[in-house]
Amino acid sequence: MEKAVVLSSGGVDSTTCLGLAVEKFGKENVTAISAFYGQKHDKELECARKVSEFYGVRHLEINLADIMKYSDCSLLSHSDKEIKHGSYEDQIKENGKVETYVPFRNGLILSAVSAIALSINPDDKTHIYIGVHADDAAGDAYADCRPDFMEYMSKAINIGSYENLVVEAPFVNVDKAGVVKEGLRLGVPYELTWSCYEGGEKACGKCGTCLDRLKAFELNNAVDPIPYE
Repeated sequence: MEKAVVLSSGGVDSTTCLGLAVEKFGKENVTAISAFYGQKHDKELECARKVSEFYGVRHLEINLADIMKYSDCSLLSHSDKEIKHGSYEDQIKENGKVETYVPFRNGLILSAVSAIALSINPDDKTHIYIGVHADDAAGDAYADCRPDFMEYMSKAINIGSYENLVVEAPFVNVDKAGVVKEGLRLGVPYELTWSCYEGGEKACGKCGTCLDRLKAFELNNAVDPIPYE
């Protein structure tokens, strides 16, 4: 029996991965896992719960906040930095990187989820889905989204699990418009998702991830179903 575990943030990319996993393995063989790492709001976790309920899959939550308490990333609740508005491209031109990079977050979550996957599916080959995509890696905006990072992490996880775990990054070479295109085919409930770095009632429409999301829907001639300020 082969099963799947999906890193679920409640956003567009991970929810599209969840749709893919359910389509391929069936909801009874899929587990969604969400991580709290000390972020300023829990809106995305609320959305991850709703998405898991929509698909009828098991949903687990893990707490990694203690590890991130040493970081001053603007996304974290203990940081007094304001979340930067503007596109990722503009932020990289101005500062050489984006300020919303959480130190080694994808590596950390992949490692934690790998341990959980081996524990809950000890007798099954398990595919670990992560929704990194090409826009996140462009210009080294998020170094832990790069194809080479995913390649080496995948190899390490496969070796360290007696080859029982396989990391799936289906969008690592696909831009966000391509992710949304696939999600529209799958009928992904994007109205249940949240991408904005701010935690308001409506998405700000100004932060890097909002701008990337809005552009992706526009390029698909589709309307983003969540409300914006």
